[in-house]
Amino acid sequence: MAGNSREPGRTVTGRAFSVLSAFDAESPRLSLTEISQRAEIPLATAHRLVGELESWGALQREHDGRYAIGLRLWEIGLLAPVHTGLRSTALPHMQQLHERTGANVQLAVREGMEAVYVEKLSGRRSIPVVSRSGGRLPLHTTGVGKVLLAHAPRAVVQEYCARGLARHTPYTIAEPGRLVRELARVRQRGFARTAEEMTVGSCSVAVPVWEGEDVVAALGLVVQSARAEVTKLARILAPAAEAIGRQLDEENR
Repeated sequence: MAGNSREPGRTVTGRAFSVLSAFDAESPRLSLTEISQRAEIPLATAHRLVGELESWGALQREHDGRYAIGLRLWEIGLLAPVHTGLRSTALPHMQQLHERTGANVQLAVREGMEAVYVEKLSGRRSIPVVSRSGGRLPLHTTGVGKVLLAHAPRAVVQEYCARGLARHTPYTIAEPGRLVRELARVRQRGFARTAEEMTVGSCSVAVPVWEGEDVVAALGLVVQSARAEVTKLARILAPAAEAIGRQLDEENR
């Protein structure tokens, strides 16, 4: 459940953020009472903050009285560098990959201990996947996540493993030592793969997007396990990732 722990000294800004954080992919529309409960603030406070946020455009009231994220907040989100820079640079290359393979094409960055999906392209020939643009998934169960974790600082990997590795399918790598060895292989061969580790029946392959000496994102494909030709998919991905990295370098000079 979304929401923050009770903090008697929370500022008005903190409480407003807790209202916005009450919404998530599973609960995009909430009643005032639900917002109060999920944000862990009194109903009267929720009523006041929701009213202010609605007036500003951060929230919008639906015909049934429930609330959803407003258009103005979405517009501001589009100004984030990850959208104006990385996504806009990568999108043409992602479209070419999708046209060529018919697979799900994904672009992700690491935020803390999760993979955040900047963009995802799919079509009628693509298999269903749990990822979505703007969504978050674990690092150890996804191809893009493994790439990002493999190139993260050692302290991040240690903390990630120490938190415990959730097993999403019978094939998920849930042992820290095994994951660390897998991450070393990712760095060595230049790509990551998963085999039904997030969703049974699907396989993912991903490569790093380098900007200078830093991995700033991961580019991946998700296909049916039965159709997965991992090495071939990695060879298809590599030139696109390199082109995205070169463009980012040029744009940031």
